[in-house]
Amino acid sequence: MWRELLPLGRHPDSGGYRRFAWTAVDGECRAWFEEQATARGLRHEVDRNGNQWAWLGDPAEGDAVVTGSHLDSVPDGGAFDGPLGVVSAFAALDELRRREVRLTRPLAIVNFGDEEGARFGLACVGSRLTAGQLTREQAHRLTDGDGVTLPRAMEAAGHDPDVIGPDPERLARIGAFVELHVEQGRALDLSGDRVGLASAIWPHGRWRFDFRGEANHAGTTRLADRHDPMLSYAETVLAARREAELAGAVATFGKIAVEPNGVNAIPSLVRGWLDSRAEDQMSLDTVVDGIEKAARSYADAHGVGLDIVRESFTPVVEFDHALRDELARILGTDTDLTVPVLGTGAGHDAGILSGSIPTAMLFVRNPTGVSHSPAESAREDDCVAGVLALADVLEGLACR
Repeated sequence: MWRELLPLGRHPDSGGYRRFAWTAVDGECRAWFEEQATARGLRHEVDRNGNQWAWLGDPAEGDAVVTGSHLDSVPDGGAFDGPLGVVSAFAALDELRRREVRLTRPLAIVNFGDEEGARFGLACVGSRLTAGQLTREQAHRLTDGDGVTLPRAMEAAGHDPDVIGPDPERLARIGAFVELHVEQGRALDLSGDRVGLASAIWPHGRWRFDFRGEANHAGTTRLADRHDPMLSYAETVLAARREAELAGAVATFGKIAVEPNGVNAIPSLVRGWLDSRAEDQMSLDTVVDGIEKAARSYADAHGVGLDIVRESFTPVVEFDHALRDELARILGTDTDLTVPVLGTGAGHDAGILSGSIPTAMLFVRNPTGVSHSPAESAREDDCVAGVLALADVLEGLACR
């Protein structure tokens, strides 16, 4: 399975992946998912929000156990973030069949659409829509960098954008969702453990900073006469690093747009996107407030206008304690694994769904901690350990 999926959307120059929502490459990944489902005799369906499901058993019975993740990527992302959870889900089902276990609850594997938000700027669109955290009207206003709206992109891919929206009936049929994911950090590598359990997802958000200056000639305009928004932006980037260090948090300006974007022109607009995350809400508020205060001070000093817009926000997500404890019991009783419990600064579909259904996450060791990069990796024996742990969990939940 891994070898079949690996070439899809891989950029020949960077070696990273460009699997963006509702593109031709996304269609290839979705076709791969359907092929895996069909090959195993599972019932494949696409829900109103474009998420793919592969069912074993009748979902109408309710109390289903669901696992899976996503197949899309960030720009030039790695191979493991998302796909490891989907491939492992199919592999875990194969393992359950090898064990000849008898399921007493319906089981499903899911591929959530547009988890990374690389194309339309909002993460977890498929699961947000399903959980009612994103309305149809809000989704219809999403636009990519080329001006293509989400509805237009969905139509081009053969999906009806007018049917998207909350799906409470589907969520009511799910008793538990367990997402396996490569760890996006080095906690497991440092502890020497192959598999871990998630305790919570840090609160996190995305903010857009629009620095508005005055375009002018780079060679003829005196430094004293300039209103250069790039200076204010650059100083704000450094301020973000300082504020994050002081609070024990993280803050990143990872995306920027410049107008008119000419080598010999002073910019009229510098638009930068801030991603910030912290262990608790108070720390996050402290970081973002500090960055905003610094940005306004720098903008005033250079005669530059500034608008700050919060584009998305997710509060702290505590995974279902009863389900997490059940997973720890299953893995602690039936395996020789030591399974530490750890928090994460990365958002996931499991975090979005946690407000509607019991959710839990398994992490697989990442030897370097690198993620959202072509260097993202996991050893094969660790991946196998993750598959077996997931199979043990699914057996413990769906065969009781």
